[in-house]
Amino acid sequence: MQEKEQPTGGPHFVGKKDELIEAKRSFRTLEGRDLLIVHHQGVFYAMDSYCYHAAGMLQNGDIEELDGKMCIICPKHKYKITLAEGEAIYKGTNPLVKPSVPIWYSKGVKQRVHTVTETNGDVYVKLSEDKSWIESDFYQGEKGKVERAKVEAAEKKKT
Repeated sequence: MQEKEQPTGGPHFVGKKDELIEAKRSFRTLEGRDLLIVHHQGVFYAMDSYCYHAAGMLQNGDIEELDGKMCIICPKHKYKITLAEGEAIYKGTNPLVKPSVPIWYSKGVKQRVHTVTETNGDVYVKLSEDKSWIESDFYQGEKGKVERAKVEAAEKKKT
């Protein structure tokens, strides 16, 4: 049986719902783009798999609710990224406000997210059609792949 040619942009079949739920996190490459598919608290999410900051593997990050949003925390430098929007958030204080109380701030969308749908137990991802540059795009291109290889080689030397 010949595999059907997937249309550019998708939606792309990424797995059976039950298998993806059991795995919790799955890595897929669609149209040359490396994605992380996450199932958390009954919801599927898809985003670029390498952290926008320094290409950390988000697949290994913890998931926590921060400021009312489900976030994945990059294991490399602890950057916090919302699963639904790809927004980078951080906790900080405003030195002009007394008393100084830490609050959550947004850096804006830094991680590209993709649309996940489920039909009859099959899960599909449609790649983002947003044409604007998002920081995580860097690690999906050729220069980013070279940078990722350098980082991986340096980390192997440490061990």
